[in-house]
Amino acid sequence: MANTVHIDVVSAEASIFSGEAEFVVAPASAGEVGIYPNHAPMISTIKPGALRIKQANETSEVLIYLSGGLLEVQPGIITVLADTAVRGDDLDEAKAIAAKEAAEEAMKNRTSDVNYAAAQAELSEALAQIQTIERLRKHAH
Repeated sequence: MANTVHIDVVSAEASIFSGEAEFVVAPASAGEVGIYPNHAPMISTIKPGALRIKQANETSEVLIYLSGGLLEVQPGIITVLADTAVRGDDLDEAKAIAAKEAAEEAMKNRTSDVNYAAAQAELSEALAQIQTIERLRKHAH
């Protein structure tokens, strides 16, 4: 039997994932972080990106898009408290591309620094969603 760690992924709307994992890769604010069983305790903020979960006895990874939130690693359990979490299969590519284009247009026509910062955040989230969809496609083939 493989050495595993329990992981819970929750958002304000619902519990997205709960199960055992051989390893997890999370988009932490300082860069991607790989977490294996018996990892040292840590807390980090999450930036928009793909959370990858390798389940025991499964060949493919579970991909979950996160818009941000908190990651907590404790002995035997990983908890992801996401602002927004969407399973990779449920992402809408057309919607993500439209959001990216709208954010780019807003950045070109900025009227204030506040609008520009909001557009940058929206662009970052849209790009992370598109990258998650592309990663999902690579794993499917």
